[in-house]
Amino acid sequence: MNEIKLKPGRERSVLKRHPWIFSGAIAKVIGQPDEGETVEVISHQGDWLARAAYSPHSQIRSRIWSWDRDEIIDAEFFQRRLRKSIRARQLLASDRSTSAYREVHAESDGIPGLIVDRYNEIRVLQMLSVGIERWKDVIVDFLKQEGDCAGIYERSDAEVRQLEGLSPRVGHVWGKKPDGEFEISEYDLRFRVNIHSGHKTGFYLDQRENRRLVRNTTDVGEVLNCFAYTGGFTIAAMAAGAESVISIDTSAKVLELGRENITLNELSDDRCEWVIGDVFTELRRLRDENQKFDTIILDPPRFARTKSQVKNAARGYKDINLLAFKLLKPEGLLYTFSCSGAITPELFNKIVAGAALDADVTATVVQWMYQPTDHPVLLSFPEGRYLKGLVCRVTS
Repeated sequence: MNEIKLKPGRERSVLKRHPWIFSGAIAKVIGQPDEGETVEVISHQGDWLARAAYSPHSQIRSRIWSWDRDEIIDAEFFQRRLRKSIRARQLLASDRSTSAYREVHAESDGIPGLIVDRYNEIRVLQMLSVGIERWKDVIVDFLKQEGDCAGIYERSDAEVRQLEGLSPRVGHVWGKKPDGEFEISEYDLRFRVNIHSGHKTGFYLDQRENRRLVRNTTDVGEVLNCFAYTGGFTIAAMAAGAESVISIDTSAKVLELGRENITLNELSDDRCEWVIGDVFTELRRLRDENQKFDTIILDPPRFARTKSQVKNAARGYKDINLLAFKLLKPEGLLYTFSCSGAITPELFNKIVAGAALDADVTATVVQWMYQPTDHPVLLSFPEGRYLKGLVCRVTS
């Protein structure tokens, strides 16, 4: 088998079971491995360390499959990992009030580069690395048979594929062909989703528990929902008894789906205002109009995709949080999020604290928010903890 030999001292992260090996850690490649081929990982002293998928075009040159020398990377390996991951979600699968959740969460489920999301009886998969691409047929064959799956759709169109030298790929894979839009349930709330062209695999499944948190909040009052997408937090706020909700997004198409979701849940659209616009601009307009809100939700897209973008991203997060603090009434609540993996929870806390200081308000963190249990975080892979959020109360 082909090998990659590490530079002196660069085996430390592998020994700590971090699944990524960067190009700068490799002293030499022994043999001529194909894209995605399994290679042996060897220390500079010649000690065997792991088995990994080789990716010649990416800065993440190898993603580790296993640290067990006796474990062969074959079809049975992927079947075991997939079965374990899917069965770990049995509690969610048996909850009849919720029909959409994540079944496979890449590195944190021991299958780097693979995402599988469940929408009712349809599985939507994302293949994000050349290593997982090599095993596509094995993975699809297993997903056809495990559980009550009726169809598989692929959304391998994330930007990270470009870093792997892969082209985007979207389309029907097997079984039932899902309509462009169909209905899912989330704790008995109903949503129309579009897995063909919606963000991520169609819906922000990682905000499920945080939407539930908003729904269970009393006295949400007048609400401002920024980066609203199809109105997930808007529906949650309305279900909580909001007096009114203003939802802002740049896309008229997704806001129209938000309107449909209001109707679907038999909520009053008369108390909802849907604003097509740039959130940064609209927040300034609302500030200049001296409008105030009891609850503000900031759920922006990823501002930092790499560490090199952190500085600019921090400025963006600071800007919207500062404006939000200025728009909150005394005792108002700010639900603020970052889904940028390159922004650590500690840095995000610091950014929000700086925004409160510059807005000249005193704010208290009353709750921290994270991604749900179907988006687990491997302890040796802190990068898997990408979603972080704070609930801040502005004190009188």
